[in-house]
Amino acid sequence: MARPWATPGQVIGLLGGSFDPPHEGHVHLTREALKRLGLDRVWWLVSPGNPIKANPPAPLADRVAASRRIMRHPAVTITDLEARFGTRATVDTLAALQRAYPLVRFVWLMGADNLAGFHQWDRWPEIMARVPVAVFARPGQRMRALHSRAAQRFEHARIRGAEIRRLGQAEPPAWAYLDMPMRHISSTQLRAQRKIAL
Repeated sequence: MARPWATPGQVIGLLGGSFDPPHEGHVHLTREALKRLGLDRVWWLVSPGNPIKANPPAPLADRVAASRRIMRHPAVTITDLEARFGTRATVDTLAALQRAYPLVRFVWLMGADNLAGFHQWDRWPEIMARVPVAVFARPGQRMRALHSRAAQRFEHARIRGAEIRRLGQAEPPAWAYLDMPMRHISSTQLRAQRKIAL
């Protein structure tokens, strides 16, 4: 897989994860991000494995192929950049991306459930210092996310209202919480259903 191409000055949203399996919730979040944040593109960063999850995911090539089948949009690129960079932690992936694409602006995209546990990520304050972060609503996670350790520590950097559309131009730390219609689905649920069906 070739390294994705980007034009200087573009604002690119990054949606990282195992995508094991990818599902309509990922697609919905991606489309909302493109629409509401004024992004030029979104790159899915399909990871070799999640360092804070105990069980290994399905083979990377299978997850990349499944992601390409479900996420069909001209502004979305499915990538295996973490495997190419040899990074595992998000903060290291962001550093590698910023070295590889110094004239591109990146925005980290994640669900509210990730913000709730963000303080468990490796060097998480550095992630906030590197790129703006867009947090999208997830069922039952609003209060946990907005009262999380990360949200409290970076409350001063939260962007609201009409300014959210310009999040990609903001100097980090900067983050926003976006409500959106909910999709009651997760990769964990799908993996459990798959096991039951076997």
